Amino acid sequence: MKNLPVRMARWSAVHPWRGIVGWFVFVVLCLGIGISVGTNAATTEDFRIGEAGRGEAIATEGGLQQRPVEHVLITAKPGTGKLDIAAADSAAADVAARMRKLPEVLAVTDPVRAADDTAVRVTITMKGPELEGKEHVDPLLEQSAAVQKANPGLRVEETGSPSISKGVDKLRGDDLARTEMIALPVTLITLLLVFSSVAMALVPLLLALSSIAAAVGLTMVASHVFPDNGISTNVILLIGLAVGVDYTLFYLKREREERARAGDRLSPQAVVELAAATSGRAVVVSGLAVAVSSATLYLADDVIFSSIATGAILVTLVAVVSSLTVLPALLAALGMRAERRAERRAARGLAPKKRKTHRTGPGRLTAAVLRPVAKHPVATLTVTVVGLLALAAPVLGLKLTDMGRETHSRSIVAMQVYDRLNAAYPELKSMHQVVVRADADRSPEVTAALRELAADVKDDPRLSGTSRLTVSPDKRISMLQLQVPHHVSSDKAQSSLKDIRDTYLPETVGRVKGAETAVTGDVARYTDYPTHQEQKLPLVIGALLLVTFVMTVWAFRSVVLGLVGIVLNLLSAAASLGILVVVFQHTWAEGLVDFTSTGSIGTRVPLFLFVILFGLSMDYQVFVISRIREAALRGVPTRKAVIEGIGSSAGVVTSAAVIMVTIFASFAALHIIEMKQIGFSLAVAVLLDAFVIRMLVLPSMMLLLGEANWWPSRGVRRARRSTEEAPRPLESVS
Repeated sequence: MKNLPVRMARWSAVHPWRGIVGWFVFVVLCLGIGISVGTNAATTEDFRIGEAGRGEAIATEGGLQQRPVEHVLITAKPGTGKLDIAAADSAAADVAARMRKLPEVLAVTDPVRAADDTAVRVTITMKGPELEGKEHVDPLLEQSAAVQKANPGLRVEETGSPSISKGVDKLRGDDLARTEMIALPVTLITLLLVFSSVAMALVPLLLALSSIAAAVGLTMVASHVFPDNGISTNVILLIGLAVGVDYTLFYLKREREERARAGDRLSPQAVVELAAATSGRAVVVSGLAVAVSSATLYLADDVIFSSIATGAILVTLVAVVSSLTVLPALLAALGMRAERRAERRAARGLAPKKRKTHRTGPGRLTAAVLRPVAKHPVATLTVTVVGLLALAAPVLGLKLTDMGRETHSRSIVAMQVYDRLNAAYPELKSMHQVVVRADADRSPEVTAALRELAADVKDDPRLSGTSRLTVSPDKRISMLQLQVPHHVSSDKAQSSLKDIRDTYLPETVGRVKGAETAVTGDVARYTDYPTHQEQKLPLVIGALLLVTFVMTVWAFRSVVLGLVGIVLNLLSAAASLGILVVVFQHTWAEGLVDFTSTGSIGTRVPLFLFVILFGLSMDYQVFVISRIREAALRGVPTRKAVIEGIGSSAGVVTSAAVIMVTIFASFAALHIIEMKQIGFSLAVAVLLDAFVIRMLVLPSMMLLLGEANWWPSRGVRRARRSTEEAPRPLESVS
């Protein structure tokens, strides 16, 4: 009763209002400091990976980097027949004139007619870095709208990376708002069913939301070390609601058990201390496990995963702190209020209000599930493991790709225009950029080699046959841009990149002495990112397995349970990933889950799934095994302790799982395909983990292992001997 969680709970319970006020002051300070320092957004340089990233760096050195580009497309209005070319040319000239006057614009091309005269386009290059275009695109959109208003007989539309990014951000914001509208009420209803008390149901939700608010502020500060790529808020909401409610739920349920067991014999403060000594420690271990597991994402050497890791770590640690500080204060305050109410009733001569009883044993359903597990552990383990392996089998056909621009939802207006633009001008779908760095005196030789390369690929059917050569002012950097009339994910685009890198480039520019070359562009970016992830995946998974093992051994002083934890987590992660492949790499579930299949899984999804699931699985594992170990340390035989521990924790694990699944499933309703896949896979993983792994696989495995579960720890064996050697009551002797 002297460990840190108990000491923190004791202080908060004795000084409840100080604890409550102190917590909310902490939340306000975190938000205030975060807002004052602002968010350090990731720049284009932070996203550079592989050869594509190296090529971008070389191009930037010569001032030839990609800039934000918008296209204004002028076509005939639907149902009006053929495009009036004269009117379209006049409107295009108006667009170009208006755009050139804007301070955000760097250059405007002359109007370009489509090959079949069905469209006219004007291309606008904006000033500033590529990623910042969306912040300055509004004036361009306003001018396009003004030209549309002046030409009601035409359809004047705008698209491009900036306007699409702006549309994606708005859609993401709308989706998150809808997610909150789904997740929060369902979470509150679940908590009401668990506690049958509005006050007790509101506590987990309020603490989770306040933890999220504090973590958002802290993430703003942390972004100055780990730049924010814009997804950290999504992660904080996703993880914060899940762990924040879970940790509070574990603590509250234990406090209720201890209060029911103690009756009137203990004060509210003492009951809170008892809960802290058990569930408080489990919350600390679980929180550290989630945080350390999330930290393995830094090994991916990628700004997106660094941002995810930072958000997940901070919101988890803040949720742990809230459970150890303000939660005991709230529980003590509520307990004292109940005591005062009872005293007032007694003073008025009223009978004490009947206490609600809280069952600590397994429910009927849990008992029914555990009965065959206890009788036939070998059969249970065999059937469930074979079933999970069957669910995991589709992973063998896993196809990872970066989710390119063409995968965005068509509910974004700019994406609808994007499709029409690509139909009229297929050469704009994607491009290759061959970048060369050499001494200035080699510039003529480099230029000749690049022109030779352009001539070699001119008749390649996979390319459009158009090219553009630019050279930096100091003649050191040269870039040949080749247009590709295919989306980046297509086989033709991919194979053309491979041939340029492996054949055309070595046979031309590769012969120039001292020249450094790289191929970048849309297709190269799309190709190199998955390759980078696949290279980093074994390192991150290896670190994750090691961390999970070490944390479990540290928590329970058992090497065997450390190995068991790794096996169980791998089973649930692999099975959920297999289900994800079956659903999202095919088209049969498109109507059910509301998506358009790309025939692949986002490159970030498996890594995110493994890391977050391993961390969250530790919540259930620590909580369940802690209850088993408690019973074993009381001298209960391991077999009985397993059934008792699983049964006593089943209710809270089920409630926590329902809440988690609700939160993750609400993210599966998002329009962003990668977030949809992440939400779906996590929801499935938690279902499997809570109802299959913890209710079937874990107990059957621990029943078969018996006393070996605790090796090499001697604590359980020592407790067993103490129980056996304790003097028996005289009645039993007689």
